[in-house]
Amino acid sequence: QVQLVESGGGLVESGGSLRLSCAASGSIISINDMDWYRQAPGKQRELVASSGRTTNYADSVKGRFTISRDNAKNTVYLQMNSLKPEDTAVYYCNAQVITTQLRQYSYWGQGTQGTVSS
Repeated sequence: QVQLVESGGGLVESGGSLRLSCAASGSIISINDMDWYRQAPGKQRELVASSGRTTNYADSVKGRFTISRDNAKNTVYLQMNSLKPEDTAVYYCNAQVITTQLRQYSYWGQGTQGTVSS
């Protein structure tokens, strides 16, 4: 089994910053992509940033968010700067994990709330 634990959400004012973390643990051989998604109330979950062989960002966060990884710790981070009220959402981590069964599985974290006040 693999677990993803997210942290770092909270309430900030518009223009502020948050740093999210997602740590993977369990029966891990290696991790391919580690990505961040978000879901705002009444909206579909959307991909915010991905880290695999390349990093990619949603147009709405380019230049403001930065995804990074510490592979030794199986951890991915999302630094969010210049936050706007429309960034308010539950942020989810997703990882494509090669487990000790030598198969790739997709895992999700429990989500962490990020709220930006105007």
